[in-house]
Amino acid sequence: MSERQSTRQAAKQGMSQLEIDQRVFDLYDEYCHGRIDRREFLSRAATIAVVGGSGLAMAEALLPRYALAEQIAFTDQRIKAAYVTYPSAGGNSGTMRGYLVQPAGDGPYPAVLVVHENRGLNPYIEDVARRAAVEGFLALAPDGLYPVGGYPGNDDDGRALQAGLDQAKLRTDLLNSARWLKAHKLSTGKLGATGFCYGGGVVNYLAAALGEEMQAGAPYYGVAAAAESVAAIKAPLLCHLAERDDRVNSTYPAFEAALKAAGVPYQVFVYPGTQHGFHNDSTPRYNEAAAKLSWTRTVAHFKKYLA
Repeated sequence: MSERQSTRQAAKQGMSQLEIDQRVFDLYDEYCHGRIDRREFLSRAATIAVVGGSGLAMAEALLPRYALAEQIAFTDQRIKAAYVTYPSAGGNSGTMRGYLVQPAGDGPYPAVLVVHENRGLNPYIEDVARRAAVEGFLALAPDGLYPVGGYPGNDDDGRALQAGLDQAKLRTDLLNSARWLKAHKLSTGKLGATGFCYGGGVVNYLAAALGEEMQAGAPYYGVAAAAESVAAIKAPLLCHLAERDDRVNSTYPAFEAALKAAGVPYQVFVYPGTQHGFHNDSTPRYNEAAAKLSWTRTVAHFKKYLA
């Protein structure tokens, strides 16, 4: 086992043993979604009285540690990765950039778009793209922040940059990214999409916006698409939700009713005991069992519908 793997394993074991008060998790959710800043998050957490611990220590433990969360190295011989730019008419700048990862072969491959959270293309999302490529997919993780300089290297600045973008044009950039990937010379023309938090909501949006152009979607804890748009969805959906995520989960009853009415194949899995962000292995919100099970289901979903 390498030094990095040993460090990562030790850190994860420590995280799994750390009991974090639900009130701190709730504050972190507010912070992640831009309703409070980092200073207020830490300040309010410090006032929480906990038995045998510290609210501030719990808050600091929740901050991402990307170096310890890498599953597939960028030098892995099973894949080839590169940053690419491509046109994006109607978007925030007319051009987009993304992280394109392919299996180490000649292709073609089924294509999977990997959509980031509300802070740009951070190392965790790049790693998810590599995980998809290892499973045999041509994966593109677009950086919605490219028109304003790209992911800045930290989530706080990334979150602020993304919030400052024209949101309709950002969606156009991600829609154009999906179409560019589908048409890529290494793509079979079969397109799937997965995404996390903000990106999960984008997957639901893309399913409606792309209609028959998209063959499968697997959103993670992303807000549902508008009910009136659901009739346009043709892609089977596999939706992953956290148990403790009322903000997102409250958008699903109407969504599911509309999916049923439209005859869209779908499944919704709610993972017991999980927090919003349970797939992200850079913070203690990570739930290893739920993350692995959901990813196994996602890969199987794409292999079924993109074959």
